[in-house]
Amino acid sequence: LCRGETPLFQKKKKTIRLFWNEVRPVDWQCKSHKFCKESLWSKLEPIKLDTSKLEQLFETKSKELSVTKKAAVDGKRTEIIVLDSKRSNAINIGLTVLPPPRTIKTAILNFDEYALNKEGIEKILTMIPTEEEKQKIQEAQLMNPEVPLGSAEQFLLTLSSITELSARLQLWAFKMDYELLEKEVAEPLQDLKEGMDQLEKNKTLKYILTTLLAIGNFLNGSNAKGFQLSYLEKVPEVKDTVHKQSLLHHACSIVVEKFPESTDLYSEIGAITRLAKVDFDQLQDNLAQMERRCKASWDHLKVIAKHEMKPALKQKMSDFLKDCAERIIILKIVHRRIINRFHAFLLFLGHPIYTVREVSIHRFSKILSEFALEYRTTRERVLQQKQKRANHRERNKTRGKMITDSGKFGAAPSDAQESQPQGIQYAEDAAEHENMKAVLKSSLQDGESSTSTVPGLRTRTRASAIRGRLGPWCSATDDPVTCTDDTADEIMERIVRSATQGPSQRTQPRERRRSRANRKSLRRTLKSGLTTEEANALGLSSGSEMQV
Repeated sequence: LCRGETPLFQKKKKTIRLFWNEVRPVDWQCKSHKFCKESLWSKLEPIKLDTSKLEQLFETKSKELSVTKKAAVDGKRTEIIVLDSKRSNAINIGLTVLPPPRTIKTAILNFDEYALNKEGIEKILTMIPTEEEKQKIQEAQLMNPEVPLGSAEQFLLTLSSITELSARLQLWAFKMDYELLEKEVAEPLQDLKEGMDQLEKNKTLKYILTTLLAIGNFLNGSNAKGFQLSYLEKVPEVKDTVHKQSLLHHACSIVVEKFPESTDLYSEIGAITRLAKVDFDQLQDNLAQMERRCKASWDHLKVIAKHEMKPALKQKMSDFLKDCAERIIILKIVHRRIINRFHAFLLFLGHPIYTVREVSIHRFSKILSEFALEYRTTRERVLQQKQKRANHRERNKTRGKMITDSGKFGAAPSDAQESQPQGIQYAEDAAEHENMKAVLKSSLQDGESSTSTVPGLRTRTRASAIRGRLGPWCSATDDPVTCTDDTADEIMERIVRSATQGPSQRTQPRERRRSRANRKSLRRTLKSGLTTEEANALGLSSGSEMQV
């Protein structure tokens, strides 16, 4: 009730109160609109009430007051619990992360950032007591002065004793939030400025756009001068009709072939990648919210200054708000100029002038960032395929050659032999082999001519029968002593020399394929032995010679 006004009804008993916001006639007294000449409330007619019944129904009695005396843990002390359990538990949980209640009031009055941090201020903002809670706690304390209040009730009563609590907390919260709010606005604007510079100077992007434009003009049979960059999101979806490879794959192959100095593009546009995660509509709202909170903080400071406030603290908060106001004004100017520059950049990219204001910075950045990521992946795949083809061509060059001809295998045993070329060494081995064959042939011919009655005619004998009994370099009918010593020495010398050579230099003789058709008869013959007549018939005796 206003001062001097008498209550409409007289009460004999104390009743509960309705905590509403009263509408006063001053609030609707304006002449600018027809609805302001009179109020809805002025048209209502008063009614008669049964006040005695209402007084009985809504009477507030001390025994019916929602007050609970709860015994403490030690059983020696009780506490007054007025709040409902949900509200009381929420406050008690919040108190576990806050400093002691006795220091909170001093910290709020002095804006002490060391005693109370940002999270603590936000937590206290959710605990501000309502007028109804404050009244209940005070009444319960008056009725039970000897019983202490519960921890939640005592905390709310302490908070209610701070003048302009909400204004102080909101001013303090803005002071702590300002740096983060400014950073969330300034950094994306800086990234947008850097991103436009990166796109304008990037050579790889120009190579890609040139290639796509040429391919598109060929496929369309046109002579277009350019295309809007929004088409880049469709490039990976276009496939050829033969190998089903994407248009991005073919364009990337051409760029890698024509412009070897090109890069993966994605690593060079980091600012655009960061912009793809920023909502610039929300950024503009945050900037407007900063301005509103700064103005509200000025009002809070004026309200707080009417009560107890140290002059030094007042000057400190006043200087802070002045600095914030100046920085917000500068941020708004920077925001407007960078957005205008982005619109000009879209015109530079070929967008029509009537569409530049409709282009979303977030979508524009997202298209470019995703395309750059796809291009990097495709480029890595193209380079891998190119390397595989090069390796395959290298293998085809050595296909069909001996492993010793490739120069990677068959190391020589000595330094002198390693220094010789492979072709010369092979020629020397071949010459050595031919010389040995010539010596063997000459020795065999000498042996045959000495035993045969007809010059040049060899005596045919079974190799299996004479193996082990005759010398290897003499004829079948000749005695081993007839072989000359010089020839034997030369043969042995060559055999020893061949045996002492390295395994890679020694020529492996081809193994003769032996006939195994008469192995059964040979085993039977060797087992039973040969008679003198059989030996003479086979020409195995010393005196048997072929008569002509």
